[in-house]
Amino acid sequence: MIPNYTTYDSENIFAKILRGEIPCNKVYEDDHALAFHDINPQAPVHVLVIPKGAYISMMDFTAEAPAELITGFFRAVGHVARDLGLEDAGYRMLANAGADAHQEVPHLHIHLFGGRKLGPMLMPQ
Repeated sequence: MIPNYTTYDSENIFAKILRGEIPCNKVYEDDHALAFHDINPQAPVHVLVIPKGAYISMMDFTAEAPAELITGFFRAVGHVARDLGLEDAGYRMLANAGADAHQEVPHLHIHLFGGRKLGPMLMPQ
């Protein structure tokens, strides 16, 4: 099933995680964000950070979310990266948006990858 990227689906897996209907391996939580380990890690450290709210993509989030949520969300991303010890060796942040970018869950989420050399940003076609 291809996700709808124009209307928020309150039954998506991240919405259910936020409501406590599905458990997660939590790394961090505050009033603005929830961070948890990805169930299919692509690096030794692979954590997802999601905002607490019904936002599909970065465009949706930055257009519709209140300023305090935007600020709090990005502070949470930085907090998680520091707590995971990713600052010294480096890490990658990735936010997919839409079908062409292979966004699998229509809820804004930032992937934090680290724990090894990550290679090139995009693979040649």
